[in-house]
Amino acid sequence: MSRPLGVIDLGRRGYLETLALQRTLRLARLDGREPDDLLLLVEHEPTYTLGRSTKDASLPISPERLRALGATVEEVERGGDVTWHGPGQLVGYPILDLRGHREDLHWYLRTIEGALISALADLGIAAETDPGKTGVWTGGRKIASIGVHVKQWVTLHGFALNVAPELHWFEAIVPCGLTGVVMTSVATELGTGGAPLWPMTRDAVTARFAEAFDRDPQPRSSPFPAQA
Repeated sequence: MSRPLGVIDLGRRGYLETLALQRTLRLARLDGREPDDLLLLVEHEPTYTLGRSTKDASLPISPERLRALGATVEEVERGGDVTWHGPGQLVGYPILDLRGHREDLHWYLRTIEGALISALADLGIAAETDPGKTGVWTGGRKIASIGVHVKQWVTLHGFALNVAPELHWFEAIVPCGLTGVVMTSVATELGTGGAPLWPMTRDAVTARFAEAFDRDPQPRSSPFPAQA
């Protein structure tokens, strides 16, 4: 029988409070206070995050002007370049101990990509990888971004799948440092939106992620109080 994967749906939360939770859970996973791998699912308030590989050319406008658009701007330890998180985007933060899987960052990234591709197939979207790049594409358009950090083989940060966000937020940056990239979403590709799209996508991603890492998904309660 597969070991459990604790799945915590955080709802809509600010970026920094979620990052603090990741760091707390990483330490608990590392020292054994948390016995199971975890997957945090969240929808953020508008936030631009600058990974370790962010280039000046990826920011056509200054962080101050990005903030003026109504977003926060945060520098983080994950790999990768600049990206955007916000409403309508499903963000997943795995807290996995890779010592119980494979101590191989390349394998970890490719496994996340495969899980997202399988989840999108469940939704009727044919997706693929782009050789030499990290993330998931469909028809040459980017639908999911991945940026991770691994410390003592326990993971932080993760993936962002565009479900039904306002894609204009990406126009203020060079997403992931890829000049000319066109961002897309589940809603755009399916030509539909509506309330069912979010839970359908969340459930498909959860199931395929757990399958890819040979874990049994089990809901956990959120450590945050319910929002009004």
